[in-house]
Amino acid sequence: MTILVTGAAGFVGFHVSQALLAQGVRVIGVDNLNTYYTPALKHARLALLQTQPGFSFHKLDLAAPEALSVLASEKNSITGILHFAAQAGVRYSMLNPVAFAHSNVLGHLAVLEFARTLPRLVHLVYASSSSVYGRNTTLPFSETDRVDQPGSFYAVTKRTAELTSSTYSHLYGLPQTGLRFFTVYGPWGRPDMAYYSFAKAILSGADVTLYEGDALARDFTYIADVVSAVLAVLAKPPEHGAARVLNIGNHRPESVRTLVQLLEQQLGCKAHITLKPRPEADVETTWANIDAIHALTGWQPTTQLAQGIAQFVAWFKAYQNSGHQA
Repeated sequence: MTILVTGAAGFVGFHVSQALLAQGVRVIGVDNLNTYYTPALKHARLALLQTQPGFSFHKLDLAAPEALSVLASEKNSITGILHFAAQAGVRYSMLNPVAFAHSNVLGHLAVLEFARTLPRLVHLVYASSSSVYGRNTTLPFSETDRVDQPGSFYAVTKRTAELTSSTYSHLYGLPQTGLRFFTVYGPWGRPDMAYYSFAKAILSGADVTLYEGDALARDFTYIADVVSAVLAVLAKPPEHGAARVLNIGNHRPESVRTLVQLLEQQLGCKAHITLKPRPEADVETTWANIDAIHALTGWQPTTQLAQGIAQFVAWFKAYQNSGHQA
């Protein structure tokens, strides 16, 4: 079995690639290794993958014309695509929307066009986001909820990708599943995410900025649970010509203040908290209904936030102590 993993040096792509390689699956990884956050972390992830047999890597920009032509010789071997490459960051999408259109719309389209040329493709699984629920106030968020009121341009690009995938399934029979991830966290995570930036601030004595409102909460989902969900879904392709979307979350919103308290406990330091008004692009609460993925695969998360933060902090300290900065 050969799986193409886009965004292989990213947070989710790295962990999923490791899991596939551990199962003896051949993995072709692609990534543009951009500088949205420190490339050193991406290179460190990639270096671990490159020590394992069965992994090959191509540095490329998916949205560049004919970028995936370098994989022409692999077309008869690829049976699955896990498409995680994307420009992330809700607030950053307000500063640089063109980067999001390039990566999340044109890049996604390029993957779909490439998928059409694969004679043995069984399933294309791609990363969407809980952000598509936008200004929806019905909790928990369900796949049948309205998704026509995005709260950020990032959400617009992710919903555009879902619609494009649905159309390609209808027109060309591509079996696809979009995964609406809810606030993924854990070791080797993204430095722009709150839990990571909070940990750095707490250790350095810098201010931790929280947004006003006691109801601010996220459905924090541990990376190991996300990996098991991805692999479970990959093994359950929809019928020919079908496209679907599934939530992947912990099904348990946690206060952001609870997150800070857990980090304080694990780091042994108190946070210096400052309060600011919540940006318009940030929703107050996220909460995943995971009935659909459970019914399809039997998957359910097993990691509580306290456990996951302990694992993250253990990795974070080791990574910092090894001389890396992120």
